[in-house]
Amino acid sequence: MPGDDCTPVLVGVAQLSLRDASFEGASEPIAMLERVARDAAEDAGQGDLLLRSLDSVAIVNVLGWRAPNPAAFLAERLGAKPKRTVLTGTGGETPLVLLAHVAAEICAGRSRAALVAGCNPLRTALRARRAGRRMNWAMGPESSPLVLGGHKAGSSELEILYGLSTPAVVYPIFENALRAKRGLSLEAHRQAMGRLMSRMSAVAAKNPHAWFPVARDPEELTTPSPQNRMIAFPYPKYLNAVIETDQAACALVLSAAHARELGIAEKLFVYPWAAAGPTEDIWFPTQRPSFAESPALKRAATEALARAGTTLAELHAMDLYSCFPVAVEMACEMLGFSEEDPRGFTVTGGLPYAGGPGNNYTLHAVAAMVERLREMPGRRGLVTGNGFYLTKHSACVLASAPPGAQAKGAFAPLSEAAPPSPAPVELAERASGPATVETYTVTYNREGAPERGIVVGRLLDGRRFLANTPGERALLEDFAAHEGIGRRGSVSHESGRNLFTPA
Repeated sequence: MPGDDCTPVLVGVAQLSLRDASFEGASEPIAMLERVARDAAEDAGQGDLLLRSLDSVAIVNVLGWRAPNPAAFLAERLGAKPKRTVLTGTGGETPLVLLAHVAAEICAGRSRAALVAGCNPLRTALRARRAGRRMNWAMGPESSPLVLGGHKAGSSELEILYGLSTPAVVYPIFENALRAKRGLSLEAHRQAMGRLMSRMSAVAAKNPHAWFPVARDPEELTTPSPQNRMIAFPYPKYLNAVIETDQAACALVLSAAHARELGIAEKLFVYPWAAAGPTEDIWFPTQRPSFAESPALKRAATEALARAGTTLAELHAMDLYSCFPVAVEMACEMLGFSEEDPRGFTVTGGLPYAGGPGNNYTLHAVAAMVERLREMPGRRGLVTGNGFYLTKHSACVLASAPPGAQAKGAFAPLSEAAPPSPAPVELAERASGPATVETYTVTYNREGAPERGIVVGRLLDGRRFLANTPGERALLEDFAAHEGIGRRGSVSHESGRNLFTPA
């Protein structure tokens, strides 16, 4: 092969899950990052030699740790002297965006050796908060990295007013809308969610890095219990991404020429063929025309596949972003997959069971996909990411064979040649009169009792509104026990907010 081969290759990966660490013995974020970086270099068979050759160090934004330049801090710990340091904004799509960025730099000849890493120290951070303690984590140098992406809020002020401010509450709005579009009864839908997520938990049970390496059957996943309390209808706890973990992951991306110069065995090479990263045209979820569609999710995967010159049918493994069942179901809906596809939809076990929450899950998926593809010569895999509320998307095609000529330019920014953007739906901030439920959820307290009904509805003139329901327990229990979409009632504006009362 020529000495100037700028094809990017993944040569080393590592993951870390500190499930058994005590609060007092918990690792600092920088220590977690250093450990997976060194483990990834050992996975590549070159250790410090590889780390000292790094010219780029890139870090996925770490929730709960505000180090000014964690990439420079990590480089110091590794003895590397990179020309560039990079940090992402917020979002579950960002690891794949970062991977595409360093791959593009390598393709262009501006980089030869890059490290991409991230961690999630939220279990320790939240334990400290509950104990009233402050974690005096080391922050490193005050230098400024290149920043990819931003930190724009995922919910509007109006959505926050009615309780649509966290993933655990917003995703059920999509889930219920998609169920209604598919014409499923509440019971048929519960069973379908259980089957889908049970298959994922079975993968987690075989994953040594999974936070919950336990296979659970569909009934256990979907039936409320003291261990599986309801969070927001229709999701009990076992269908929610696990947020309190201490985990980290790392991937080393080199030019093929540099990897060969270092003597890295080619049997370790996995090639990123192409990537894409579109965002929904309408940012806030309640302003989108449909809660049962995600056009940018479809575009992310189809654009990445087209750039790679491959198809969905030619994939041998997939990891679809899985923070909640609807994230996987929506990908199936948009891409035409059967939810019973024998290839499965995860190589880790998914966010509710493998963990890797916050911003960094897809880097765990990449690490697991690399290990899978090394065992499957010539095979191809797809990893997808999702930020906020089906808002920002990313997709990356990986393979254990070099890309063909059709993958050239496969990491360039997306063109603007997208379908025409729909207009945001008008929201009636002060709604009154007869109304119909478009989608909804009911949230629960820690004791499992319903505490808040949230409605997205339509007035007779077609305008959309947001509302809460009265807080009586019997009403809330009934609202969650029977199909609410299409249900009629009346809405009024009282004490600064809309109130929907079912008929």
